[in-house]
Amino acid sequence: MASLAAIRGVFAQRNAKIFYSGSIVCWTGSWVQRIATDWLAWQLTHSVMWVATIAFCNLVPSVVVSPIAGAVADRMDRVWLTMISQFVAAGQAAILVILVLTGTIRIEYMAILTFCNGAAETFAQPARQCIIPGLVPRPFLPGAVALNSLTYNAARFLGPAISGPMIAAWGVVPSIAVNCLAFLYASFTMLMLDLDPAIRRSQRSTGSVLHDAVEGVRYVVRHKGIGPLMLYAASVGMLLRAVPEMLPPYVDHLFGRGAEGLATLASAMGCAALVGGTYIAIRGRLQGLTQVALLAGLGLAVAVTGFASTHWFPVGVIAIGCMGMATTMHGISIQTLLQSACSPLMVGRVLSLWGMITRAAPAMGALVYGATSELVGLQIPLIAGSALCVLVWVHTWRRRAAIAAALEAA
Repeated sequence: MASLAAIRGVFAQRNAKIFYSGSIVCWTGSWVQRIATDWLAWQLTHSVMWVATIAFCNLVPSVVVSPIAGAVADRMDRVWLTMISQFVAAGQAAILVILVLTGTIRIEYMAILTFCNGAAETFAQPARQCIIPGLVPRPFLPGAVALNSLTYNAARFLGPAISGPMIAAWGVVPSIAVNCLAFLYASFTMLMLDLDPAIRRSQRSTGSVLHDAVEGVRYVVRHKGIGPLMLYAASVGMLLRAVPEMLPPYVDHLFGRGAEGLATLASAMGCAALVGGTYIAIRGRLQGLTQVALLAGLGLAVAVTGFASTHWFPVGVIAIGCMGMATTMHGISIQTLLQSACSPLMVGRVLSLWGMITRAAPAMGALVYGATSELVGLQIPLIAGSALCVLVWVHTWRRRAAIAAALEAA
């Protein structure tokens, strides 16, 4: 009851209502376009490798940009940084619409635009997350963090549910146009926030951006809880979270389905993710969250194995639903622990590195799985990756007491 009251307390704040309305709209638009571009890439090439490459281009900018983006978010106005990044995302969607309508679209152009979109989202991610502590009183922060991930996973359900029927009826153009409008709306809602200046802009650093970025990496590596948890999350991201980034080949080759099957799988994943996120949100306590994060990674490995081992579509739907639930519980738990345990002066840099893991690790995994799938098929690489991730889990699980002590004491 206390945790449900805390969630109601979050929504009672004016800033929180504005912020989360913009979040659900822009993230839903992003997933609407993601499904459309995955399908467009598959239609243009019928190549698993190209679909994986498009996913890679969307996520890989975080490898280079994330540490710098975190340092920038810790020194400039986070509202304006978010707005600029979201305007860039809207612009790439508008260009993509024009290319498709004029018949000049090529897979190479898609790769370039997707890379630009990924870079923009990499700058927006730490800036938006650094704003969250300023939306609510301190006791409501765990609920606010959970609701941030909850809105993202609600979008994972709504986006595919909207995009699939739109693609089947009218093609990919309306889905991409929806994303352009969604990011414009989210950008303008940022102007409505009334935030403490200390939240909009952190204490100015005396060092360079590069120096601050390096300091952020050092802080994470030296922290007895954050470092091992980040390493575990990177392993889970690369070995298991690549599947949602390259769904069309699995829909076609494993299940023999079209756009409707793609929408069904993606929506099932998003709906189950919403359930898992709701559980973490109403759980309402920090203690035991490290164990939840670790066990969710193990559950994700089991679900990926089940998904890769079947050609029966109903089983695939159940397996990908379990994947969505485990992914959300894993991600929200880790993000809550990070925001609770890290130094206020480092929050932007730590969250940017977390964003790098959540984006770059699946991108690397998608590229590896795409290349190996061309040689040995879609199923064997996923099963092997799941087995390897279980070994990583065993190693991390043995250290769970020390990791929890460093994180949950906050």
